[in-house]
Amino acid sequence: MERSGGVEIESAVREAFGPEEACALGLDAADPLAPYRDRFHIPRRTDNRPVIYLAGNSLGLQPTSVRGLLEEELHAWAELGVEGHFVGVRPWYSYHELFRESAARLVGAKCGEVVMMNTLTVNLHLMIVTFYQPTATRYRILMEDAAFPSDTYAVKTQLRSHGFEPAEALVTARPRPGEHTLRTEDIEALIEREGERIALVLLGGVNYYTGQVFELSRIAAAARRQGCTVGFDLAHAVGNVPLQLHDDDVDFAVWCNYKYLNGGPGAVGGCFVHERHGTMLDLPRFGGWWGNDPATRFRMHTQPEFVPREGADGWQVSNPPIFSLTPVKASLDIFDEAGMPALRAKSQRLTGYLQYLLDELAPGRIEVITPRPASARGCQLSMFVHDRPKQLLEALHAEGVVCDFREPNVIRVAPVPLYNSFHDVWAFAQVLTRREHPARPAP
Repeated sequence: MERSGGVEIESAVREAFGPEEACALGLDAADPLAPYRDRFHIPRRTDNRPVIYLAGNSLGLQPTSVRGLLEEELHAWAELGVEGHFVGVRPWYSYHELFRESAARLVGAKCGEVVMMNTLTVNLHLMIVTFYQPTATRYRILMEDAAFPSDTYAVKTQLRSHGFEPAEALVTARPRPGEHTLRTEDIEALIEREGERIALVLLGGVNYYTGQVFELSRIAAAARRQGCTVGFDLAHAVGNVPLQLHDDDVDFAVWCNYKYLNGGPGAVGGCFVHERHGTMLDLPRFGGWWGNDPATRFRMHTQPEFVPREGADGWQVSNPPIFSLTPVKASLDIFDEAGMPALRAKSQRLTGYLQYLLDELAPGRIEVITPRPASARGCQLSMFVHDRPKQLLEALHAEGVVCDFREPNVIRVAPVPLYNSFHDVWAFAQVLTRREHPARPAP
């Protein structure tokens, strides 16, 4: 983590930023990614003004191209019926293969290491079935404290299915007293200390609560040194920060596609399996016919044994849901155009600008618990609100700000580089600072 570099970055940022609206407008005028905002539907208020949408960390906005692509698939179904699996513009039989290259670029993988399938927690269960193989002495699972609840539920139920009590078999990495985020060196030390008993290291790529970006390369290396399997939940990382799963030697990763990847509510998830495992066809796994070798898939009852295909595709259990995958394609087409380097650069400026405005306009009233160094945060800033946090959230919503709340008193704000503007950030800061007394009517 660039501690000194982060200070230099912040100093340079402060020289470029100002609290006036003209600064925000100037930053937008100079932003090469600004035109992408027009390729998304921005929700509107009752007076038809666009809302200040800062909740892309919960649900990304709809690309304007989604409707046309969905209508094409509906037309194919109407005109072709079952033949649409093999003919048409995008045959359904191989539809999931459309994502191999674009998804691989997003997570730093080889094409055969990635597949879009199921949903995040389903994929996590499937991966744990394969990659959690406990022994009498190596049976523990390491997670971060305050992991996303669904991950915790999945891990605890998996532990119990193997006969282990989570209170003893689940290890959690916790921040130091008085701190909100984890230090990488503390995670490494915990892995070194407990490594002989840890079967699986399972962490988030970006913590959903604090917005902290974990140093996945260092964590994966520490796990490998101790002989632990390592997997990551990338729900808040994919489409948010650069990833290099193959080079980091990660065993597996899972993610959803409805946050930063704008795939729509309940969108199909994604899964990464390192190529060294993709050729090991005897690995334990739950089978289903779409993970079967395509050469034998339609032999049906004449071949009752499951023969997985190589690569991540071998973990599929069902055929791809076309109408759920289509919005993901619309969004990934945009990511391919914009490119993660440019998106990451703008994201760091957006959150840097937001941090600057909070420091300038609300000093001491808002405590940001997301790390300040640009390399240690993604699109999200998480803020402790010590005075009537839920009332403040309601007041923000009343003025057209869409963000979210996490117990006990955290408001999460996520300016997304594809569709959020610097003016969005400025306008949010103005609303926040004049809402010190939530009951006061909007001007």
